[in-house]
Amino acid sequence: MKKDFLYGVGTSASQIEGSYAVDGKGLSMADLLPANKKKRFSCVQDGSFALANYDTQQEYYPTHNAIDFYHTYKDDIRLLAGLGINSIRISIMWSRIFPTGEENEPNEAGLTFYKSVVDECLKYGLEPIVTISHFDIPVHLIKKYGGWASRKMIDAYLKLCQVLFTTFKNKVHYWITFNEINMILHLPFVGGGLCFKEGENKEQKMYQAAHYQLVASSAATNLAHQIDPKNNIGCMLAAGEVYPFSCNPDDILAALQKNREQYFFSDIQVRGYYPSYARELFDQKQIKLDILPEDNEILKNTVDFVSLSYYSSRCVSVDPKVQQNITNGNAFASVKNPYLDVSDWGWQIDPVGFRITLNNLYDRYQKPLMVVENGLGAMDKLTSEQEVHDTYRIDYLQKHLSALQDSQKDGVDLIGYMAWSGIDSVSASTGEMSKRYGFLYVDYDNSGQGSGKRVKKDSYFWFKNWLTKNS
Repeated sequence: MKKDFLYGVGTSASQIEGSYAVDGKGLSMADLLPANKKKRFSCVQDGSFALANYDTQQEYYPTHNAIDFYHTYKDDIRLLAGLGINSIRISIMWSRIFPTGEENEPNEAGLTFYKSVVDECLKYGLEPIVTISHFDIPVHLIKKYGGWASRKMIDAYLKLCQVLFTTFKNKVHYWITFNEINMILHLPFVGGGLCFKEGENKEQKMYQAAHYQLVASSAATNLAHQIDPKNNIGCMLAAGEVYPFSCNPDDILAALQKNREQYFFSDIQVRGYYPSYARELFDQKQIKLDILPEDNEILKNTVDFVSLSYYSSRCVSVDPKVQQNITNGNAFASVKNPYLDVSDWGWQIDPVGFRITLNNLYDRYQKPLMVVENGLGAMDKLTSEQEVHDTYRIDYLQKHLSALQDSQKDGVDLIGYMAWSGIDSVSASTGEMSKRYGFLYVDYDNSGQGSGKRVKKDSYFWFKNWLTKNS
């Protein structure tokens, strides 16, 4: 590995901080997602349902307390630094800085918190990699404008960026504009705060919101470079190669089209313009976007690196019989690949697919890549001896890190790898604590009950040893 290679772990503000109504913080989109599985599924799809059913008397909302990182961040960062990592991915809760999103001045208490978090990271020699928008929008902006369905969101977002880039100049050098930006097509409320009316053209609305996010991302990239030319700005997509189930040419074509669906966003963020296949798709679906001439100029501000999450590959078939055999994924259902095992949540485990994905992304863009999420969600058990023997996670990470090294031998320019996650947190998709990814076990259950005690899992010691040998 290169001497300046960034090895670290990832976190998400809404999934770990808690203190959802403390020190002037406004209500966030993430705060509206209940633990109730049926209701949560509807909420992540449609903001109208989330807003109408928000009821703290009847429902438990996992982000309201999360794992209490807001109060435990110093100890948590110390424990994570003990892994021997040199970087950490964090994110900002928009509504902690601008409670409604429309204030003229930032909330100083919120800004002070993030200053303290960044300083604590730097204290241990951890390079902060900051995600500006990680599935988080002030609820006020959703109620007033419909989230990213409105062009007004661009200026609100850039106001946040201005404060962050100015406040953390010379302290933060790596920024990610939007977490898994392609999720807006799969989880519209989580990805963009979108609300739908009965009979509304959902695809039109999702792609319009995506356009506004893409413009905002490019404008933020330009702003970051103006404020500090040393800033490195990245896009991020939820990645995972889509395989054809068979050598049937129709399966191969279906896989190509599915891969284009995820590359749509990064194609624009890296190349600076809409690809021809996207324009053809819009014509076929009669989607007409509000694209101003100045938007096209702004899009020319391209990113410095491409970041991605990778958990599993996917598979697609045009055969109706094959299509019946479906398994889960990171918000993407997939035809079951008979050559792969699956996680406790049905996600297909494919380290070779990781290598393929990295190669294809680098071949496509010739831009440095940073893996900012990779890990295994599992039902870890805390023993009576206060230990967690997560050999399955060690096996997953060992094989994926080997694939990472193989991709570098293939010629892929990799600049960083962040394991997901450093510490157990509330699942963004399901709201569960039992879906654990961390090297640190956190003693809370799906109802928020528990001591909150942090326990180093076997994988903690394994990763620490791996880093000693490989970094």
